Amino acid sequence: MFIEPRVGTSRELPRRGWIEVVVGSMFSGKTEELIRRLNRAKIARQRVEIFKPALDTRYHAEDVVSHNANSIRSTPIAFPQEMLLPASSCDVVGIDEAQFFDNSLVEVCNQLADHGVRVIVAGLDMDYLGQPFGPMPQLMAVAEYVTKVHAVCVRCGDIATYSFRKAASAEQVLLGETDSYEARCRHCFLEGQQEKSEADAVAEATKH
Repeated sequence: MFIEPRVGTSRELPRRGWIEVVVGSMFSGKTEELIRRLNRAKIARQRVEIFKPALDTRYHAEDVVSHNANSIRSTPIAFPQEMLLPASSCDVVGIDEAQFFDNSLVEVCNQLADHGVRVIVAGLDMDYLGQPFGPMPQLMAVAEYVTKVHAVCVRCGDIATYSFRKAASAEQVLLGETDSYEARCRHCFLEGQQEKSEADAVAEATKH
């Protein structure tokens, strides 16, 4: 379990900021861990602000909600720069589903951390093809703390790090839950991708 680092408590010391990144596949508990850390900050009476992409309305238009139905109030935004003004007076900023933002999120997170804000970012590290997703690789590179959480493979029960898409779509961004995605280990993910390729080849051949 991640334990929050302690910093100097003297009021004469300037605030120290840093970036924490929580990554993993779908159904791995990323949002659950984000909410846990933010709630601990609230208990410590720190000023907390939470943001999420406006396009993510799967569970709630405003709240950040985990797959276990735990939730915390957030502010939906379309662009990372929208965080700067409301977050300027905060001690802690949380960002969920960060992979849906563009690469300007990295600059915004660095700017907040440079000004003494603790920034906690949660998101998918890989897309449905197993490729690095959005700004997540850069965020992991500049973060002081990176936590990779794991799901359970629905096929074999092993540790899952991939988000296998069941739905027939080639779009990188496709909002969905268990109806559209499965958490899979590397072996079962590659097996599923091979099965998809073979099914596509058969479908293509029947057209001619």
